[in-house]
Amino acid sequence: MYRVFEALDELVAIVEEARAVPMTAGCMIPRGDVLELLDDIKESIPGELDDAQDVLDQREALVGTARQNADSTIKQAKTDAEAMVAAAQAEAERLVAEARSAAERMAEDAASHSRSMIEDATEEANRLTASAQREHESTTGRARAEAARIVEDANAHYERSVADGIAEQQRLVADDEVVNAAKSEAQRIIDAAHAEADRLRGDCDIYVDKKLADFEEVLTGTLRSVGRGRQQLRTGAGMHDYVEYPRAVDDDRATLAG
Repeated sequence: MYRVFEALDELVAIVEEARAVPMTAGCMIPRGDVLELLDDIKESIPGELDDAQDVLDQREALVGTARQNADSTIKQAKTDAEAMVAAAQAEAERLVAEARSAAERMAEDAASHSRSMIEDATEEANRLTASAQREHESTTGRARAEAARIVEDANAHYERSVADGIAEQQRLVADDEVVNAAKSEAQRIIDAAHAEADRLRGDCDIYVDKKLADFEEVLTGTLRSVGRGRQQLRTGAGMHDYVEYPRAVDDDRATLAG
């Protein structure tokens, strides 16, 4: 880009130092030197224009990559969340099934044990009753009291066993909170994916805007310098002197103005 400003300065110097044409407001300008400088300017400017196009192409690529990464992140987050929820639900169902099975086994064991104790107590009561009838009335009373106590203890043990089984079942059922925790974690992962996508889009826009602003500043300076050179050429030489230039010079000037 420095060569553009240098070539424009050389053009200004050539016009200022050119010999005047007698009886006219024109001057003699070395055609070869001017054409060479214009060629240098023409070769320097397209490079900056290509850089601008590269910046625009890069912006589209960055935006597309960011959007693709965001979609992939969200899709993966949803997949992971669904897998976590499914695993948590399966684990919760397994725990509930085990709790129910354990409670049923405990209830059956307690019932079987209580029935066995009642049967034993009944047999003992019958034996004691027969013995009391043979021995003494007081012995019969003590046997009945002992039988009643044994039956009461058996019933109390049965009730405690059932209560323990119900409490264990309720504790295992409470593990359903694992499912709620998994759902909360899945929602957090999805929210984080959306936030990361928004941040990538913002960074991309800031980068492209800075590159375009830098190019705009360089291009504005170049056009301003070219405009001053053209103004000086029109003021010093007169537009009629340009008739001597070949058509290639006019094409180069049109390229610069464009």
